[in-house]
Amino acid sequence: MIIYFRPMRVKDELKQEAVIEATVKLVNETGFVSSSVAKIAKEARVSPATIYIYYKNKEDLLVSTYIEIKHKLSKALLENFDETLPIRDILKNFWHNAFDFARKNPDFIKFTEQFSNSPFSDLVDKAEVEKYFLPMLSVLQRGIEQKIIKDVHYEMLGAFIFFPVMILSNPRLCTDIKLNEETIEQAFTLAWDAIKL
Repeated sequence: MIIYFRPMRVKDELKQEAVIEATVKLVNETGFVSSSVAKIAKEARVSPATIYIYYKNKEDLLVSTYIEIKHKLSKALLENFDETLPIRDILKNFWHNAFDFARKNPDFIKFTEQFSNSPFSDLVDKAEVEKYFLPMLSVLQRGIEQKIIKDVHYEMLGAFIFFPVMILSNPRLCTDIKLNEETIEQAFTLAWDAIKL
């Protein structure tokens, strides 16, 4: 008896990246409701069937896109990470990396802002996202233990450290501030002053 095996369709990272980019582009241009799987597939130049190799449905695609952007952000933040540096220097490095990421990837930032304010955010496995940022949380915890940083919840610390980056790097929100090394340094000092003891 001869048994024939149908070859499994293999995931292609380039196609998957194209789907992520198409999702971001369409959501930013037309919103979540108008960004159908068919339109995303067309933008990514793949068939709708290809999208279903990677994602169960549209909700899964949107949530996975958000998680992937968070993963990319965490990798950017951890560039040149050196846990032996003083806490302020480590956070300053995170800050500059976050600023660099936001300026280079405004479409990703716009997507995550929209996503965070949508009902889809309730579908995110917060533990899955948090694991990407564990080295940063560890630094904050060390800063708290060493009485360098205020002993408040991580989300509150993050709001004062990283949300200003998103505002300042958005040219639609900050039209009168010329961003350069001096103003970015001033902004970090303000953020640091907000969280330090």
